[in-house]
Amino acid sequence: MYKILVSDPISPEGLKSLIDHDDFEVVINTELDEAELIEQIADYQALIVRSQTQVTEEIIAAAPHLKVIARAGVGVDNIDIDAATKHGMIVINAPDGNTISATEHSMAMILSMARNIPQAHQSLKDGKWDRKTYRGTELYNKTLGVIGAGRIGLGVAKRAQSFGMQILAFDPYLSEDKAKELNVTRATVEEIAEQADFVTVHTPLTPKTKGIVGKAFFEKAKPTLQIINVARGGIIDEDALIDALNHDQIQSAAIDVFESEPATESPLVNHKKIIVTPHLGASTVEAQEKVAVSVANEIVDIFENGNVFNAINAPKMTYSEINDELKPYIELSQLTGEVGIQLLEKAPRELHIKYEGDIALDDTSLLTRTLVSGVLKQDLAERVNLINALVLLNEQGVAYNIEKNTKHRGFSNYIELTLINKDTQIKIGATVLNGYGPRIVRINDYPVDFKPERHQLVINHNDRPGIVGRTGQILGEYGINIASMHLGRINQGGNALMILSIDHPVTDDVIEGLYAIEGFNLIRSVELDIENDANYII
Repeated sequence: MYKILVSDPISPEGLKSLIDHDDFEVVINTELDEAELIEQIADYQALIVRSQTQVTEEIIAAAPHLKVIARAGVGVDNIDIDAATKHGMIVINAPDGNTISATEHSMAMILSMARNIPQAHQSLKDGKWDRKTYRGTELYNKTLGVIGAGRIGLGVAKRAQSFGMQILAFDPYLSEDKAKELNVTRATVEEIAEQADFVTVHTPLTPKTKGIVGKAFFEKAKPTLQIINVARGGIIDEDALIDALNHDQIQSAAIDVFESEPATESPLVNHKKIIVTPHLGASTVEAQEKVAVSVANEIVDIFENGNVFNAINAPKMTYSEINDELKPYIELSQLTGEVGIQLLEKAPRELHIKYEGDIALDDTSLLTRTLVSGVLKQDLAERVNLINALVLLNEQGVAYNIEKNTKHRGFSNYIELTLINKDTQIKIGATVLNGYGPRIVRINDYPVDFKPERHQLVINHNDRPGIVGRTGQILGEYGINIASMHLGRINQGGNALMILSIDHPVTDDVIEGLYAIEGFNLIRSVELDIENDANYII
């Protein structure tokens, strides 16, 4: 008998698969404070929460039998993921249960903003009959920019099309074929800024998407632009948004999510050009039942069959349990995936993995999932783990294949990752050298030899005298210290590759300064999460 504690209000109908199951005892107690939860949690194998319960490290440490923590919703900010992983607990959520609700709330915000419904409502409640001030805007024949073309973003696009809107969509994994099938136009964020009449954002919040709609975006926008955010606070730079509204760079905004919540003190709340709701995207009866059904069914599947589909962290397997010879190749695979995706200009449509040498004789499934998670984490962030990496790759429409060859080619073991987007590709060759650890030994046709570090610059340039010195001079002017430098070339005086390991990340100004060097053709900044990769837990 497995005991399940439900500590937040959750739809009883959604929990039916647990409540009616002979092998599970469900206890619902939504009035526990932290101290009381710490006192009682030792008796349970699973805990189900929404956002009310804060699952702290202290609670987790007091739960020796707890195997699963389930969040009946999407976000898991109220759960200490690191502590749960350390204690061998699986953390699951319900990523798709609120899709329809968030989609419909997005449309509600667009319509409310376009027609000034909240303002007109309050005006009439105040005894005024003001039809002139609250004149609205039609959606028909307008252009909607969708930043983030996942399930919710494409759901909004489909509904907006029924209003006669044209759709510009940005997503690194939206292919040309998929765009044509959906009758949307692929666009860059800059093109959306310049052309859209309305904009909606639907990306995860990652270092790449934080502030993706900011000062530069608003400077390119039409003064009539109307923008909404029902995704994650921080995707739209709040300070830049207020500044753009105050200076009439854009017309209005509708915000459901905030950088800091609850947001009762946020300047967005009282701005006359912004309509707001208190994070209601998933707040429907149907959505709450769906997320409850999702986590309840998965808990049953985990305990009865060992199947995990929506894990936020990795399953219980510590680094020490991995074969000693495989350990450095796990780190190498993660780093290779992260380096490769940052050198490719666009998201890959194909992915090829090659294993050569002794490693090809072993089961490489763990290495493959690690490589793929390294590729996807740049755009999908915490959604990606070793359990769901291949599922998410397939969901993004990316084809992949694996080739194995036991013959040695210069290295006892060799991993090669090729990322392809139409006529653009990046090939990364990597190995582990005894005493030196993970090494990148090939980038496209260039033989190289460098250890991936936290901050790197990869520069394609013409092989000519003086370039190295000029590079050091410019970086020095910006206070950027070079830790190491590696050069690769095919022919003297032809194209060459320079890899710099540096002590600090570079800004756009530094990149612009480097491009002033005659002979520099392409500069890529590569940032690696070395600390987390080194402490890799699966």
